[in-house]
Amino acid sequence: MSANLPKIAVSVGDINGVGIEIALKSHEEISKICKPVYFINQDLLKEASKLLNLPIPSDFEIAQCGESFSIKPGIVSKKSGKFSFLSFENAILSTQNGSTDAVVTLPINKEAWKKAGLPYVGHTDVLSKHFKKDAIMMLGCDELFVALFSDHVPLKKVSKMIKANELAMFLINLYNSTKFENVGVLGFNPHAGDNGAIGGKEEKQISKAINLANKILKKEIFKGPLVPDAAFNPLSLKSCNRLVAMYHDSGLAPLKALYFDKSINVSLNLPIIRTSVDHGTAYDIAYKGVADTRSFKEAVKFAIKLLNRG
Repeated sequence: MSANLPKIAVSVGDINGVGIEIALKSHEEISKICKPVYFINQDLLKEASKLLNLPIPSDFEIAQCGESFSIKPGIVSKKSGKFSFLSFENAILSTQNGSTDAVVTLPINKEAWKKAGLPYVGHTDVLSKHFKKDAIMMLGCDELFVALFSDHVPLKKVSKMIKANELAMFLINLYNSTKFENVGVLGFNPHAGDNGAIGGKEEKQISKAINLANKILKKEIFKGPLVPDAAFNPLSLKSCNRLVAMYHDSGLAPLKALYFDKSINVSLNLPIIRTSVDHGTAYDIAYKGVADTRSFKEAVKFAIKLLNRG
């Protein structure tokens, strides 16, 4: 491998899920474009290799972390939850101190984190608290990216979060992180409020936020509020395929219906680059040798693209 290739810290995720299978199966291909460093310990790696009947590549570089325990494929476990957090935490610190250039994460299980007593909802929550910044969660692929104003928040709380100044700052941070030029902002209510016929107070705040963000940026970057159920049809996506959703499922349900296999997760507005697969631990197929590697490979490629953008 060339000495000039970027060094990518790979957080291996929940060891009882599909993450380590994906890492082993993808290694040869991604090693052509980067130097991956896998945050796992030797004992767990050997056990996973044996269970999967997959050889450990000779150039599979690991950063030893966490204590060993027995892998239990497909089981929600306190030990696997704690280990997946330690893998992620060490990958963050490695990138923060310059030992690696970016972080790419394989999936964790939120229930396992809860069992382990971890005070975080997921990866993005860890990043926000670690760096004391409002991390932005964006998911998708070249054909469609969706940024989430609220992510893992109960729907009943989202309405109160939609305030013009806070949303405007989110939009500005999104632009500064991506330089996307044509971004549609989805409404909150059905038909984007239908001019007040179906609620609409949230859409008033969204409109104010769009105007404020465009005024501060001195260019017309954002438009909307768009009708959410129409924004994802093929004709609409031809004219605008960079979107902001007010809440998790309004943006991600259509994205995953269209581009589940190749979509990735990107954390923006942070001092480090972090990308991730856009799927879960897939316990039902863990250690069966059938896990799809496409999302992981796309996440690695996008991390490298962000690094090259500088």
